[in-house]
Amino acid sequence: MSRSITRREFGKVALTGASLSMALARAESGVSGVRIGVQSYSFRTMSLDDAIAAMKAIGLGECELWAGHVEPRPSEGQRPDRDELRKWRLSQPLAHFTSVRRKFDAAGVKLQAYTYGFRDDFTDEEIDRGFEMAGALGVPLITASSTISAARRIAPFAEKHAITVGMHGHSDVKNPNEFATPESFAQALALSKRFAVNLDIGHFVAANFDPVAYIEEHHDRISNLHLKDRRKNQGDNVPWGQGDTPIREVLRLLRDKNYDIPANIEYEYDGADATAEVRKCFEFCKAALA
Repeated sequence: MSRSITRREFGKVALTGASLSMALARAESGVSGVRIGVQSYSFRTMSLDDAIAAMKAIGLGECELWAGHVEPRPSEGQRPDRDELRKWRLSQPLAHFTSVRRKFDAAGVKLQAYTYGFRDDFTDEEIDRGFEMAGALGVPLITASSTISAARRIAPFAEKHAITVGMHGHSDVKNPNEFATPESFAQALALSKRFAVNLDIGHFVAANFDPVAYIEEHHDRISNLHLKDRRKNQGDNVPWGQGDTPIREVLRLLRDKNYDIPANIEYEYDGADATAEVRKCFEFCKAALA
């Protein structure tokens, strides 16, 4: 296991090169110095083109791209075929991902990260391909709903490709192999300088942890945030302001401490229209930082 690293060291690793600096530059949708973006999963009912159009209409300038917007989707009511998806990943020309990047560039929306969920059933080839996809997209960061056991296999690939992996946490504190607790994140951070935390503050609160305190202590190893509102004790996703998640306090912490950590809206509660709901979330951010 590698030693803990300083903020200066992590910054050098995660943001080496002019292209990486550009990819993570402050976007036009920044508010009071806080980078507000969106996880494209928020527009999961839309095609990629419609999702990008929605981002433009709302005024969001940064995006964390959900793999479901670029990979084949199963028909409604059907589960994805795992073998077919693996075959697609390994055979799809990387030009497909380059063309996706061009769509974002044309729309003036900066691609910040690619969400690719490394799991225990991934082959080495499938892990490596995820990094190649991120390279073709021109992003310095992969966010991953992964496991601790998978993270051990991912580390050498992250170092080989010089791409940071932000481990995404959920709220399953009962499974020691899942990322949910500060201790589970610590295990990943100890494995590689290329590992970081993609902190979902809603899930963190649902697991009964304090995201404000965690961000203050570990801001140098946090790649980005997911913003959503959930209730404590494994509570539901709810419209912003109705749960226990300190969204305002988190945003103000980023502003007041000048933490250059992207904060991405992830719309998951029940609502009639994704564009309208994400717009409400963006307005919530603006009001919190006014």
